[in-house]
Parts: sequence; structure tokens; C-alpha cells
Amino acid sequence: MAKSKSSKTWLKEHFDDEYVRRSQKDGYRSRAIYKLIEIDQKDHLVKPGMTIIDLGAAPGGWSEYCVKKLGKNGSMIALDILPMDPIDGVTIIEGDFREASVFDMLMTAIKNNSSDLVISDMAPNITGMGSVDMPRAYYLCELALDLAKQVLKPGGGLLVKLFQGEGFEAYNKELKLSFSRVVMRKPKASRARSREVYALATGFLGNRF
Repeated sequence: MAKSKSSKTWLKEHFDDEYVRRSQKDGYRSRAIYKLIEIDQKDHLVKPGMTIIDLGAAPGGWSEYCVKKLGKNGSMIALDILPMDPIDGVTIIEGDFREASVFDMLMTAIKNNSSDLVISDMAPNITGMGSVDMPRAYYLCELALDLAKQVLKPGGGLLVKLFQGEGFEAYNKELKLSFSRVVMRKPKASRARSREVYALATGFLGNRF
């Protein structure tokens, strides 16, 4: 089957992408790792000994980066509905964390203790229709926040991918109800034309409501 013009354009952009080439050279699983690297270098998110939960983790680049910094006393748990190749030191849970059985596996993996950081690079399959894509995207954001409020210890953090547009301001306000500090980050590895940004919420205030 012949490729469409838009498909050819995407492929060219993809393989011409600086971060795609860098990820291949550096042996990383995806270009997305450079987004986390830049945010971590600026905000010092990942520290030895932490317990971190990576939502929508496949193919595993973020978990791969974090586990190397956690040391032997840290704990890295990766969740996704998609299969992932193993990563040394990472507990991989395949399934939907909305399901009780998968959530129970998560709680077992963190030994029912609170986690220090939840990171989420989840995004829906894009249709190109904003009226469909934005609600889907913010549904995933809501899931990440809901899980974070269940598993974070006081003072913990959440890093979550957002899309600027309808729902952005409301979600930002919701974050500010649960965290003492909320900032937005637009890493260089995020494509300039993309509306994606990352909300970094720190100083979890605990479940007060």
C-alpha cells in the first residue's frame, strides 16, 4: 500500500529529528527520555532511594533513566497496558491501573508504602480532531492525578504531560488544590509545533478532602 503524503512527511520529520538520532546513538528506547532528562536537570526530581511510579511507561525510556539514579535502596515501578521489554531493577506491571487487580499489584510492588514521585507521559491515540483528542488527553491526566493522590506521601511530586487548550486551566487549578507548587515545563525535545507541556506539581498536601 502506498504511503500517504502526510505519512511520508511524518516519517521524514521523525528520522530527521535530532532527538531520534541521539536516542539511537545513545542506545535509549525512545526520544522521550530527553524530555525527562532536561526536566530532571532543572528541577532535580529523581534522587537516590526514591520510590517512583511511571504511568504509560512503554517503551520504558523514562523508567530506564530513573532506575539508574535510584540506587539499590530505590524502587522503580512501570505500568502500561502495552508490553515492555525487561529493564534491570524495574518492576513492570502490564495492565490498566483502573482495574482492582492491577492496582493491587501496584500496591504490592510499593509494599503498601507511599511513593515519592509519579511520572506520566500518557497520551491518547491522536485522531486529529481536537473535540475528541483533548477530552481523551485530559481523562488520562485525571487518572494520573487520581492515582497520585492515592499513592503519594506528603511532600511527594507528580510530573504529567498536558496539552494546551480546553481543559488546561481547569486541570492546573485542580493540581494547585493538592500540591504546594505547580510549574509548567516545555523541554527542548518537545516538538515546537506540539501543544504538549509538562506540569510539575511538588509538595503534595495529602488527601485533605
